[in-house]
Order: sequence, then C-alpha cells, then structure tokens
Amino acid sequence: MDSTDKKLISILRHNGRASVSDLATTLNLSRATVRSRLDRLQASGDVVGFTVVLKEDVAQDPVRALMMIGIEGRGTDRVIRQLTALPEVRALHSTNGRWDVIAELGTDTLEALDDVLFRIRRFDGVSQSETSLLLSTRKSGA
Repeated sequence: MDSTDKKLISILRHNGRASVSDLATTLNLSRATVRSRLDRLQASGDVVGFTVVLKEDVAQDPVRALMMIGIEGRGTDRVIRQLTALPEVRALHSTNGRWDVIAELGTDTLEALDDVLFRIRRFDGVSQSETSLLLSTRKSGA
C-alpha cells in the first residue's frame, strides 16, 4: 500500500459514499486508476468492506468513560465475568502495568455512570480504580 492508497482510504473514512469521480478529482487521478486501486485494495483484503454510520450510532451513550481497574489476588476471572454481565460495559481490555483491566463504559446520564462505578468498586477483588470521562472522540475505528 503506497501513499496514494493511504490518501484514498483516508478520504473514504471521512466519506464512504464519495463517488469514484470525486475521489479521482481529489487525488488528481483518473477514474479508471481510482477504480483499479479500490478493486486491488479489496482483492488484497486491505479493504474488507464499507459501512454506514447512523446518527443513533453516534448518539449512543452520551456519557462515556474508561475505568481502569486494579484487581487483588487471583480474582481477575471472577471480576471479568461480573463486568461482562453489566450492560453498561461496552468493552473490556486486559493491560500490563499498573491496571489489570480497562472497562469502556457507556450510559445515558452521569447519575447512571456514578451508579455503575459504585457497583463495580464493590465487586469482591477490585482493589482500586480510576475513571476518566471521554469528552469527545477525535478518531474512531467505527
């Protein structure tokens, strides 16, 4: 993948509906070249598909946070099972360093976030935590 392919992908990430003509104009390439590059990127598996992002996808979870969790002893599996059962937990990540697990949380209100934080801190085995609110998203894989 060369720099032109990377520019093409960047444009498509911002507007997946851009026409081949618009892409060609923006990249200063012919439509045939852009079409060929798109076909090659799909055939190689570098581009595996195109998607639609709905307004409700973006509006989901007006309150989002990352909760870093320290777990004492051998309770990691149990705590992860409990976290997985919570509907407010959007993703779980194991980590190295100070924290054992990072939970991505999403709620409708600050009060609901406060409630889930309180519940998680009471899990047997959770020894410490630190939570950061996500204020805005500059780039998302979605």
